[in-house]
Amino acid sequence: MKAKHIVLMAAVLLLDQLSKWGVQASMQIDESIHVIPGFFRITYLHNTGAAWSMLEGKMVFFYLISIAFLIGMLIFYRSTDSSDRLTRIGVVLMMAGTLGNFIDRLAFQYVRDFLDFIILGYDFPVFNVADISLCVGVGLIVLSMVLETYGGRKLCAK
Repeated sequence: MKAKHIVLMAAVLLLDQLSKWGVQASMQIDESIHVIPGFFRITYLHNTGAAWSMLEGKMVFFYLISIAFLIGMLIFYRSTDSSDRLTRIGVVLMMAGTLGNFIDRLAFQYVRDFLDFIILGYDFPVFNVADISLCVGVGLIVLSMVLETYGGRKLCAK
């Protein structure tokens, strides 16, 4: 893996873990701080499942899936052409997000979530920096595939 990609992964992991630590150190579980009323709160939750608390309490499953996913992403990264920057950065962000939540599961048996948005009246599930990294990573990979499919490959290359 390229040094700059390792630095990116480390930076995302650091931001994820420091933000979770800060919330955990300063808030009680289920406590909310209204930052922008009606839109954004910091709500400290423990999530023993995946997105939207699916498969709650299945820690061994999450350990195995996380390890398999990380190995798969590393293989995918290595098989991707080095000029495909969007895909490679996307993979790195997905790995960083997976590692951030994996660290939580290993250390606490749950993931620390705290970013809580209400969007057009919908109270979106609470999430964290690792989740953002995963979603942005997926988005970059999809964007790379769309650009490749529709002739915008030059935008993805160095």
